[in-house]
Amino acid sequence: MKRTFQFPRWVKWGLALPLLALNGWVVLQIFSLFQSLISVVITAVLLAFILEYPVGFLQRFRLSQTRAVLLVLVSTLLVLALLGITLLPTLIEQLNQLAGRLPKWIASGSQQLQLLQIWAQSRQLPVDLSKLIAQLEERSTTQLQAVSGDVLRFLVDAIGRILDLVVTLVLTFYLLLHGDRLWEGLFQWFPRDLSGQIRRSLRQNFHNYFVGQATVALLMGTLMTIAFLVLQVPFGLLFGMSIGVMALFPFGASLGIAIVSLLLLLQNVWLGVKALAAAVIIQQVIENGVAPQLIGGFTGLNPAWILVSLLLGAKLAGVLGVVVAVPVASFTKSMADYFKATQRSPQTPAIHGADTQVIVEELGEQ
Repeated sequence: MKRTFQFPRWVKWGLALPLLALNGWVVLQIFSLFQSLISVVITAVLLAFILEYPVGFLQRFRLSQTRAVLLVLVSTLLVLALLGITLLPTLIEQLNQLAGRLPKWIASGSQQLQLLQIWAQSRQLPVDLSKLIAQLEERSTTQLQAVSGDVLRFLVDAIGRILDLVVTLVLTFYLLLHGDRLWEGLFQWFPRDLSGQIRRSLRQNFHNYFVGQATVALLMGTLMTIAFLVLQVPFGLLFGMSIGVMALFPFGASLGIAIVSLLLLLQNVWLGVKALAAAVIIQQVIENGVAPQLIGGFTGLNPAWILVSLLLGAKLAGVLGVVVAVPVASFTKSMADYFKATQRSPQTPAIHGADTQVIVEELGEQ
């Protein structure tokens, strides 16, 4: 009887890891080569996911699918055009004004820190803010103005990509009309049990996340803007809308509130404290009262893994990667848990027949 020689496990992993790294590098090269096309497709798919809800709502009033899709797309374009005509010029103007006032605000912040330093020295407190004052004066102006310049360049570049916008809208239109047949054809390549699990995970992680997160961001931006205008915060519209946009991403609202509060503290300490208190109250009400009803705890991800996924998404695909990082990571975890459960309990009853039909009908209703 012949003995079969087996390599130790560490040898197998030592041979497999370079191959995995090489395959990952090849995938990244392909992605970078077709990044523009991939971005258009992903954006269209996300828009189709979000717009499926109003399309399904209109179909309940006996509108045909084509008419419902056209009505939703035209309404969306009109809303975006109206916002672009009314809000965008104001936001750009406030952004330019903010860049011009930053040196004065930073000088005011340095004076307040110097007064705090004098107060601490008069009471013989071990506080030395001289280095912080020097760094604030030397670096902050240049860095913040560079950030505002990057935002302006991003806006100009976004406006200039008209062709990608047109292609995205056309692709979104066809996905809304014929997306069911497309996904049905793709899912047929998977076994029935795995296909059902993928559908449920995609629906839970993508549909719920984007619709819920967009609603939370809209509510956050609106209430923040109203609160800042009531408190007579300078550039209240710009600051409120910026926090709303950052709320599209996990931890984005907290980061936006911290940045806005820091800028306001440079100009006026009391105004910065009031704006910070109002923003924190609004954030807590929305995140603890509204967000769980819209989004829920569907991600099941540790906050550390959420941060890692955001960093990886930003590194691989920029802003679009940050947008899809969390639902992709959550979907990956859901599928990993599914495979782990099936390996532990291979006798688990599969999803057949009526269950699969229920899943298909639920997806069709969306």
